[in-house]
Amino acid sequence: MPVRKLSVALDENTAQAAADAAARRGVSLSSWLNEAAENALRIEEGLRAVQAWEAEHGALTDAELAAADRFLAKKQRRRAS
Repeated sequence: MPVRKLSVALDENTAQAAADAAARRGVSLSSWLNEAAENALRIEEGLRAVQAWEAEHGALTDAELAAADRFLAKKQRRRAS
């Protein structure tokens, strides 16, 4: 896959935490940052999709949001196992 080299500036604490996280995963900082950017983009896309859905169908109810929270918590517990 082609890559594009960039120069980025991070505050010192963020840079160190990212480098540490990359080391724990055994990947390069570039790879870790790429994955973090991909995750952030997926989150943005999901939030836009929810916003579009709510514009058409109305805001999600508290019960629907609570059900989603339970579903995501269950998925996270499975991933941690």
